[in-house]
Amino acid sequence: ECMEEGTFGRAYADFMKCHGFHPEDRDAVRFVEDEELAYVMLRYRQCHDFWHTLTGLPPTVPGEIALKWLELFQTNLPVAALSATVGTLRLNDDEKHDLFTLYIPWAIRVGTQTSKVHLMNVYYEREFECNLEELRERLGIEVAPTPSSS
Repeated sequence: ECMEEGTFGRAYADFMKCHGFHPEDRDAVRFVEDEELAYVMLRYRQCHDFWHTLTGLPPTVPGEIALKWLELFQTNLPVAALSATVGTLRLNDDEKHDLFTLYIPWAIRVGTQTSKVHLMNVYYEREFECNLEELRERLGIEVAPTPSSS
């Protein structure tokens, strides 16, 4: 909240507060014995909320699935593929329509556009004072579309 309005840090803090999240609330990484790989998975989870902030996607079932599609195109991680495909089963017909006509095309466009900057490699904590729109532009992040039914 001490960050200036319009900065990435302020938008992130507002997102976390609005949804009752805390950066340290992530569960421990399980089933990964290698210490370095466990750290990568932890960082992947931490980045998830930064990506919500950058994309404007809410932490709803459709918003989470849309973000998982972007994560899949960015990271190629099996966990993103599993979440993106299996999560679709939880959507109603209107939400599936939005996913296939709005969110997946958006995720493909942004995921391939940002290939020059791998989103897992950004040190987001050093970007907190950056203007949110400038950071989006630098990273090639386009705000997610809003369904007309919203």
